[in-house]
Amino acid sequence: MQIWTRASQMAAQTPQDRNRYVDFLRSVSILVVIIGHWLIATAYMVNGEMEAGQLIKDQPQMQWLTWLFQVMPIFFIVGGYANAVSLESATRRGVAYADWLSARLNRLVAPLLLLIVAWAVISVALVALGIRPQVVQQVSQAALVPTWFLAIYIIVVMLAPATYAFWKNYGFVSFWIFAGAAAITDIAFFVADLKWMGWSNYFWVWLAVHHLGYAWRDGRMGSARRLLVYSALGFVALWLLVSYGPYPVAMVGSPDPGLSNSLPPKITLLALGVFQFGLLLSIEGPMRRALNGLRLWTATVLINSMIMTVFLWHLTVMIIVVTLLYYAGGPGLGIEPGTAGWWLSRPIYIGFLLLLLLPVALLLSPLERSTRSAESAVPAAARQVIGATMLCLGIAMLAKFGYDGSPTSRADFAAFGLVILGAGISGLLPRFR
Repeated sequence: MQIWTRASQMAAQTPQDRNRYVDFLRSVSILVVIIGHWLIATAYMVNGEMEAGQLIKDQPQMQWLTWLFQVMPIFFIVGGYANAVSLESATRRGVAYADWLSARLNRLVAPLLLLIVAWAVISVALVALGIRPQVVQQVSQAALVPTWFLAIYIIVVMLAPATYAFWKNYGFVSFWIFAGAAAITDIAFFVADLKWMGWSNYFWVWLAVHHLGYAWRDGRMGSARRLLVYSALGFVALWLLVSYGPYPVAMVGSPDPGLSNSLPPKITLLALGVFQFGLLLSIEGPMRRALNGLRLWTATVLINSMIMTVFLWHLTVMIIVVTLLYYAGGPGLGIEPGTAGWWLSRPIYIGFLLLLLLPVALLLSPLERSTRSAESAVPAAARQVIGATMLCLGIAMLAKFGYDGSPTSRADFAAFGLVILGAGISGLLPRFR
């Protein structure tokens, strides 16, 4: 195929000193998240009616699966490594913060804006077709769930020059400061019942996890044996927290609607990250040798060329497929989730969704590879930060509440307005550059 040929050509031009394992982990972690979402979200037809649910709520004994499928810590660690490399390169070339930030924001935000606008249009259209606003809100919120990641990751990227300098000056002390702040926040959340403080762990937990990427870049993680010890300690800490602490077993979602390890984040995600990362980094040597092979590296390059697109659109594809199956009478939706037949059908179901996601990714992924034209002036750093912060607030609102599709909805208007206005102020819309 032409796309494989292009990816192969790009792969063949990769510098020998590039750590290909970083790119491999990025691609694998996103694919695992996608498959996990498709597996955990359930749709079941009973007496002609659709019952949407979550596997870990319907089958609580399956909560342990989230220890495998919650790999966002790995993505943040990979992000830390990539941001360190990018900052080092910018320093060598004398690139200013504004120019560095502009390039990073463009790749992250460009594919996101299309999704936000598309679901705004879809939501209004669904209400116009007679679908109840409550249903539209539930569906759009489910489709926009992946955007929460970008809301916090963009903030982490904006802070990267400061946090990397913090790491360079203080090493692991800086990591433990963030980890300690996360632990104190959890104590305030559970012991003092200061629920509002829990939301600050979007910073402390993910900044601590991101710091592990800095440590990896600087070669501070140690030998494979030491990494396995770190992994074991992370596993033990995680097991103790869920066994004797107030934390649920599930690392995303929860059978208890009032308690979650991810909403807001808890220190369990940091322990999970150490557990997973220690195992994965312990095999870095053999994996880097394997990635010298052109076929495996080409596949990695191909996936990374459309990574944001497949991540952002995978739930939209699933929702469209399930909706079409429902109106077609429910073929394939009559198998009760969690049963043997349901599990046996999952490879077919997931394979079918992957086949449908591929053309969407091929069509839309050029957005994430687009670059700012040389003639475009780069906005001042302060302007970019203000605009990106507004954009992140709008994204967070949509990830939490979705659209209800009503033309008079103040919440819809506020969230959408913050995203578009924020993108414009930060120079991510051509008209505002």
